[in-house]
Amino acid sequence: MQLNSGEDVGRNVSAAAALGREAAAAGAALVVMPENALYMGAEEGRAEVAGRYALGEAPGGACGEAMAALSRETGAWVLWGGVPEARSEDARTFNTAALLDPAGVVVARYRKIHLFDIDLPGGPVLTESRNTAPGDALVVADTPVGRLGLSVCYDVRFPELYRGLVDGGATVLAVPAAFTATTGRAHWELLLRARAVESQAYVLAAAQWGTHPGGRTTWGHAMIVDPWGVVVAERAEGEGFALADIDPERIAGVRASLPSLAHRRIGRHP
Repeated sequence: MQLNSGEDVGRNVSAAAALGREAAAAGAALVVMPENALYMGAEEGRAEVAGRYALGEAPGGACGEAMAALSRETGAWVLWGGVPEARSEDARTFNTAALLDPAGVVVARYRKIHLFDIDLPGGPVLTESRNTAPGDALVVADTPVGRLGLSVCYDVRFPELYRGLVDGGATVLAVPAAFTATTGRAHWELLLRARAVESQAYVLAAAQWGTHPGGRTTWGHAMIVDPWGVVVAERAEGEGFALADIDPERIAGVRASLPSLAHRRIGRHP
């Protein structure tokens, strides 16, 4: 999925749900929403959004009910990438990827581990950790398209996370993201294809695209990459979705013919 989310949560939910229905009608068994699908604005506003979205066994609150309704209406599994989840410890939220089954039940949640604190020359200064707390657990879940390993955006720069997901049985990797235009132009496709090749897994990369409140721009180019590193579907610009079949035989064939996962040897420092 590719969205252009902003501060209007109602508009964001409606746009995501409309595209989710289109994707499901086109045959998608799993719909992957990008990071910040519910809200993309000032980081200070995330806590207020989290109050409208409660992540329990079934989502509560206005946002959560709309999320669950999409799954129930379409019969699709839906991964809502990077939604704010309230914490009891302090005002910071988690950046949580929530996987809902066709009954609208949350069957897995992954809290983003690597937070985006950057100061790019000529680019944006972003400090995600100011209002977001990091997670600390890897998450893999069974879905109709395969065993799904969860991650969010900046995680894609840390290959050891994906190796851990593959060790947990992942054959498909989800990367919901809101990549900046600056980093996306240089690294987005490169990183996604690298994670697919080294993991010998499909990569499902949902994206934010365009200009958002505060002048932040995101790269878009939502894509699906196969285990050989081939981009099999892409939505370059605008809101929409990329759709492709996930072929278990393709995964098995790549892993059997080039068994690099079985050849791993970890050296030690002297």
